[in-house]
Amino acid sequence: MKIKRISIKGFKRFTDLTVDQLPETTKLVLLVGPNGSGKTSLFEAFSLWYKLNGYGNTGDIKYYFKKDVNNSTNWSGLVDIEFHQPQIIDHINLKGKFYFRTAYRNEPDFSIDHLMAQNDPTDTLKLGTLMQNDLTVSENYQRLVASSLSELYNTSNNEKTVENLRNELTGRIKNSLANIFDDLSFTSIGNPLTNGSFFFTKGTSKDFHYKNLSAGEKSVFDLILDIIIKSNYYKESVFFIDEPEAHMHTRLQAKLLKELFNLIPQSSQLWISTHSIGMLKQAEELELSNPGSVVFLDFDNRDFDLTENIQPTKIDKTIWNKFFDLAIADFSQLIAPEIIVFCEGNSQGRKYKDFDAQIYGRIFESVYYNTKFVSIGSSSELENIENQSINVVSNILKSSNIIKFVDRDDKSQQEISECLLKNIKTSKRRHIESYLLDDEIIKKLCISVNKTELFEECIQIKIDAINNSIARGNPADDIKSASGSIFTELKKKLSLTQCGNNKCAFLRDTLAPLVTEDTTVYKELEIEIFSDI
Repeated sequence: MKIKRISIKGFKRFTDLTVDQLPETTKLVLLVGPNGSGKTSLFEAFSLWYKLNGYGNTGDIKYYFKKDVNNSTNWSGLVDIEFHQPQIIDHINLKGKFYFRTAYRNEPDFSIDHLMAQNDPTDTLKLGTLMQNDLTVSENYQRLVASSLSELYNTSNNEKTVENLRNELTGRIKNSLANIFDDLSFTSIGNPLTNGSFFFTKGTSKDFHYKNLSAGEKSVFDLILDIIIKSNYYKESVFFIDEPEAHMHTRLQAKLLKELFNLIPQSSQLWISTHSIGMLKQAEELELSNPGSVVFLDFDNRDFDLTENIQPTKIDKTIWNKFFDLAIADFSQLIAPEIIVFCEGNSQGRKYKDFDAQIYGRIFESVYYNTKFVSIGSSSELENIENQSINVVSNILKSSNIIKFVDRDDKSQQEISECLLKNIKTSKRRHIESYLLDDEIIKKLCISVNKTELFEECIQIKIDAINNSIARGNPADDIKSASGSIFTELKKKLSLTQCGNNKCAFLRDTLAPLVTEDTTVYKELEIEIFSDI
């Protein structure tokens, strides 16, 4: 059963919406769009049509009509659906042709101590609206037990062992979970008359009770179990699942979609609304391996107060960009640092590639705790306004203030001005070693090891090292070229231990923590980096 077209007029938020040109080969339809864009309302339109035509039931009239557009009680023309098999309405009972799961699926625990007969789920309507909590796990447990008893007394199974019969009844569930989880397997249904529930093996834990599964594991198991159990009742049907990714991490979401796609018969259709990057990526891969089977409906930037027509599209750069915005933009405001400082990360002459970022992080972490320092490469790379790494982060973390900060090195005043035009700040001193090996910080080092009396000798060590560096042809302010000698001699003079095995570790782990708020060096760096923020 495949949907070709749906027309909606005066329903909920839709004034006049048409979704059409769905190919008959379509097996998976992905609805993409932000919260409140109308994805669930589309599912509600399908649900209303199904209830009206399959059961003669419409539910609360006030829930469906769009105010100021359709104030009548006439259902005619509200929702119209066209199938690729036009004979569907005349010749086939519609009951069992539409399957719905809401985004609200939460059954944290259950235990069965007596058996109850379960009706055919297609006989009645379970959900009044798609905003209801959709509880199915305990019901499906009863159905699985009933199926087990039925097969046990089926004489055609006389030659089968109990183990073979049990594997037939639960094998599909086990296999599907194995395709999704690496360390979780379904093992048994317990004793339905005493402790009836689902039990699993998780890692080395056996008889792991359903209630102890994580929210994500329960969500996956619920959906897989329901599809498998209900497949006996919903044949050649259209399956609608609203936000199946709830409570799951990205990798799990992708595996779940692939398994749902494989569980749905080729003659059926699976409609899913999602915000999941993992599912979008998996859908792209499913389309590549099954050409013509996957389409996307883009609900972003639609004005449903006007006439709108949505037609399926293949995944492309535009869809990906929109999806990243939808999936990341709002969330990034919660996780993104308030400030991102891009600084140099050249490993030349240094032990650590992200040396600058680590140093600045150590210095400012207590006050600027919502700031992230990121090493981006050489000075020329960071100065390049088209640097793709910076552009990507800037686009994704739009709520963050972006700062670019480079060493002065040998830059002329004109070059500094040119950097400023590119919104790049430049340090006053040559490089970060100039700050860390400032006389003020060396004095604090002496104090920290109770050897204040050696301060003058330590300063002389620094002067001698700089003079030797100058003699080698280096500029007078090139403290970096002298830093190795300064480190070695300070370590000897102050009898330092566990201060770092090399000069970079020494600067990062021993000197950077001494650059505190009360120091002039701290205040100088703070103004240079964070001014105008």
